[in-house]
Amino acid sequence: MVHTGLQSAAGLALGPSGRAMAQPMEPDLLTALQHHLGMERQAHIAYVAMALWSNERELRGFARFFKQEAADELNHAALFADYLVARGQRVMLEALPAPQQQWPGIEDLLAEVFQMEADVTTSLQQLYALAEAAGDIRTTVFLDPIIQGQVAAEHQSAHLLGRVRLAQGSGAALLMIDGEISAGETLPTTLA
Repeated sequence: MVHTGLQSAAGLALGPSGRAMAQPMEPDLLTALQHHLGMERQAHIAYVAMALWSNERELRGFARFFKQEAADELNHAALFADYLVARGQRVMLEALPAPQQQWPGIEDLLAEVFQMEADVTTSLQQLYALAEAAGDIRTTVFLDPIIQGQVAAEHQSAHLLGRVRLAQGSGAALLMIDGEISAGETLPTTLA
């Protein structure tokens, strides 16, 4: 385990933030967690841009859906920030690039959504592998429900992309899908 060298007057290990910590964090894992926090923040602003784009095209259902996704991504970033604080680490917020704001059509936008969700899943899996290699069970326990939710988000984005592809550019079909999304119907049917 990595030790910071900081100790309280009572002999407790202190993290870089000066907080007491029960287990130091490996530098590679800490760097990866900070990077993932940035990914969640970037996803937040990407979804805001997608909500705006949808709103400009009178796609109310998609706009509401992307607005909620933006809020969810911001919450995910907050979960990672809270976790780092709880582990005695400093939270490093870096500048984010502006998100893409224009797409040729909704199918292209949803293809980007799917790729973004797949990239976040990959990042979470890499975090999990780093935590396991470091013997950091606290982090694997933290990541377990997040990974489960992320796999569901990836599945949902693939479903929505498939629905729009099925519409084959039909305006009427797209408005039907938009209405379904507005009514909260964003998940595929399960067989279980």
